[in-house]
Amino acid sequence: MAKYTEEFKLSIIKQMLSPQKKSVSQLEKETGIARQTLFAWKRQAKENGIVITDGEVQTEKWSTKDKFMIVVETASLNNAELSEYCRKKGLYVEQVEAWKDACMQANGGVAQEAEKLSKANKDKEKEIRKLEKELKRKEAALAETAALIVLRKKAQAIWGDNEEE
Repeated sequence: MAKYTEEFKLSIIKQMLSPQKKSVSQLEKETGIARQTLFAWKRQAKENGIVITDGEVQTEKWSTKDKFMIVVETASLNNAELSEYCRKKGLYVEQVEAWKDACMQANGGVAQEAEKLSKANKDKEKEIRKLEKELKRKEAALAETAALIVLRKKAQAIWGDNEEE
């Protein structure tokens, strides 16, 4: 089992990036390194925050994770640096800006939706408390009416029916 230096691994990983964008199978043929090893290096690079787009040239087919990683990488860049970054990666500044907007909309939409749900939940709780209060009032009135009916029957049983007089 061959031991590769970090510099060598990085050079192979760079070949997977723009502008070369070589596939794992192509690198396997060129270098003679097993494809499982190349996939492991690629996975480690992704875990370390290096954006590798699985050899997909069409940016529309990139995963949302890859697009998000690009947005994170470019967040602190000014316009000139962003332009240079995009040239190196084979991207357009407008694409990165659109991805950034999509990320911000996604997060903002979640917060707004949560706020709406929270407000609706509070409104429902108020309605429930109001209905429970009304139910208690009606139960008390019903209990009072039932007690009066029982007392009336007892009074009639004791004193007889005086309603005719």
